[in-house]
Amino acid sequence: MKINSLFFVLIGVLIFSSCKNQNKNEVDGIAQEDHEFTNDLIHETSPYLLQHAHNPVDWKAWSDKVFKKASEENKLVVLSVGYSTCHWCHVMEEESFEDTEVAKLMNDKFVSIKVDREERPDLDMVYQTALQLVNGTGGWPMNAIIMPNGSPVFLGTYYEKEDWKNILVKFSSEYEKNPEKMKEYATMLADGVQEVYEQPAKQLANAITPDKFVNGIKEWATVWDKQWGGNLGQQKFILPANLTMLLDYAVLQQNSEAENHVINTLNKVIHGGIYDHVDGGFFRYSTDNTWKVPHFEKMLYDNAQLVYLLSKAYKLTENKEYKSKVEETFKFLKSEMRNEDGGYFSAMDADTKGEEGVYYVWNKEELASLLSEDFILFSKYFNIEDSQVWENGNFVLNNTISKGEFLKEFGISEEVFDEKKENWKSTLYKARQKREKPTKDFKILTSWNALLIDGLLEAYKAFGDEKYLTEAVSVFNYLEEYNYKDAQLVHSYTKDSKQKEVFLEDYAFLAKSAFALYEVTLDVSYMQTSKELMDMGSEKYKSNSELFYYNVSSDLVPSIINTSDGVVPSANAIMAQNFLRLGHLEYNTDYLKKAEVMGALITGDFESHAVSYGAWGSLLLQQAYPFYEIVVVGENSKKLMSEIHKTYVVNSIIVGSTVESDLSLFKDRYDEDDTFIYVCQNNTCKLPVKTVSDGFKQMKSFGYQGFK
Repeated sequence: MKINSLFFVLIGVLIFSSCKNQNKNEVDGIAQEDHEFTNDLIHETSPYLLQHAHNPVDWKAWSDKVFKKASEENKLVVLSVGYSTCHWCHVMEEESFEDTEVAKLMNDKFVSIKVDREERPDLDMVYQTALQLVNGTGGWPMNAIIMPNGSPVFLGTYYEKEDWKNILVKFSSEYEKNPEKMKEYATMLADGVQEVYEQPAKQLANAITPDKFVNGIKEWATVWDKQWGGNLGQQKFILPANLTMLLDYAVLQQNSEAENHVINTLNKVIHGGIYDHVDGGFFRYSTDNTWKVPHFEKMLYDNAQLVYLLSKAYKLTENKEYKSKVEETFKFLKSEMRNEDGGYFSAMDADTKGEEGVYYVWNKEELASLLSEDFILFSKYFNIEDSQVWENGNFVLNNTISKGEFLKEFGISEEVFDEKKENWKSTLYKARQKREKPTKDFKILTSWNALLIDGLLEAYKAFGDEKYLTEAVSVFNYLEEYNYKDAQLVHSYTKDSKQKEVFLEDYAFLAKSAFALYEVTLDVSYMQTSKELMDMGSEKYKSNSELFYYNVSSDLVPSIINTSDGVVPSANAIMAQNFLRLGHLEYNTDYLKKAEVMGALITGDFESHAVSYGAWGSLLLQQAYPFYEIVVVGENSKKLMSEIHKTYVVNSIIVGSTVESDLSLFKDRYDEDDTFIYVCQNNTCKLPVKTVSDGFKQMKSFGYQGFK
């Protein structure tokens, strides 16, 4: 439906959009300081909410009780949504929410609610959808004015102090004068939001075919940046789920254009400023179209997915730089983002004391002092020249010259240069450690940690290094102990956390990582956990369609069916992927049919807008093209599977067992005296073979084109 924007014109308020980030206070120690003001957020455990616990605004956490208070007092509600590493959230806090004049206006005329979007992605999803309906775009901070029943009447992002005051005055006055008009508009907008979330379930199933899949790729290809990689635009996000799907397609169909786009993107990303060349790890997005200047916060979900993608790409290319970037990113995550018990924090801030990027950037004088005679060589490699200055005389390390060109120009060997580069990194790392570090958001999010497990397991498959498998198991054990305690899953865990919310993505992602652990370790308890999570999630979030709700609805929050990818893959898509894999393992036709119907509902969306449906694309690829079952049974299964995992194999399930098993794929295949590889496709199996090379030959005889 179309939403009439005349109401916004009437009140004369311009909506500004932002999508930027920051964090102000360390969580530890807030309560010990003396503060002039303290509000109800002091009782929360979210780092973001605690940042606002000493604002003069009388903030409340989201609850039914708060809306009841608004209804009884006949007040509108201010809803402000952000997260701890959000720069413009912090700017608005300083300008408006720490201002006593603004606070008085909000306290007198409104009931004010703060929400951490990482704790409550369901609330953020609902109001961001409403914001996009009326403004065409969204972002954070997200500031809304809503009715006591939760329906929005105004939505926007960042506002300067005077603009925010004007908005507050206009809406409080309008509510006093024309409450019925406001209710009418709010109802219309709420209906529009609900229609958005009901639309996927109303779509007609449309069976996927290779032609439709290719159409989706061709549509997406029109916005590929052929020079710098990624998608055309003034800002760039890496979008690992999309690139993973595209690389799978490129390998399966030997499509050089698609492969070149992924590899070019990865090469530009790992050399650009969006990668931290000193500490390791990736920043959230690039503020320009050449990956030069990032927005400097580091998010767990980005780094987890890039560990996965770079590990897969290494198996295809054997590019040593991909391996080193995985190693460096893992080192960063483990040293900076891991708590002592093994869970990984959600984010590391962009700012230090309100200055964005100050921890990460360098000026010429400092670099010259630290690197002495190597400064000229370093400057050439990392673009430390006047034309490349970022701001305030500072530079972001950013490499645009190829290694080969560089070695030729300066006449040095690769071995000498690699040694120099390691020395540079070590020198700058030691210097950076003396700086004040950005703060971190200490929440342990189930879905994001599950993504990290997947990344670590893919690294283990690619490189064979036990440290990745050991850490993947450790993270899973942490989640079982804290986030999945007594079979009760939660989305977010912090010490003394009161949060009980959980969402479809938590069940879907953790089920996926549990199955991935089973594939690598052959421990059936992981597979059983995966099935348990799928069964619980399917029941908890079932809808009237074949798709699942993202959340459990309440009087204030509608049921959401969300299908497109966001910063993490679509939860519905991951559910469908899980059904497909479990279905093949057990020959569970109900699971396979479920995956097929879910994919069919999204085929049209992928065909017309593949850029937003990367996770679905991975499923549809496995449904449009032949899918292979590679089963290894016998005492030496782990050794043979490790060999298989080092090869980039697409559209397949690779499972094994060292013991006799009743699971369908293993039934009657165990031989205590030998180990065999079985290759099947479309309910047809070849005779068992004993070597990986022979197994791959059988795949080729089925028509598999994915081996170079």
